[in-house]
Amino acid sequence: MVPLLLVLLLALILFGAGFAVKILWWIAIAVLVVWLLGFVMRSSHSGGGRGRWYRW
Repeated sequence: MVPLLLVLLLALILFGAGFAVKILWWIAIAVLVVWLLGFVMRSSHSGGGRGRWYRW
């Protein structure tokens, strides 16, 4: 009984980790798109492309 519970627990953990990683990928893609849009919009409105909307 214990090995069966361990296998089920392992499967649940791996499924949860895979789902979390997939969600993190979608969040990373969304942030990248927003950053690129902000960068393009900001550089097109500022003279000479010197404007930066981030503080790096």
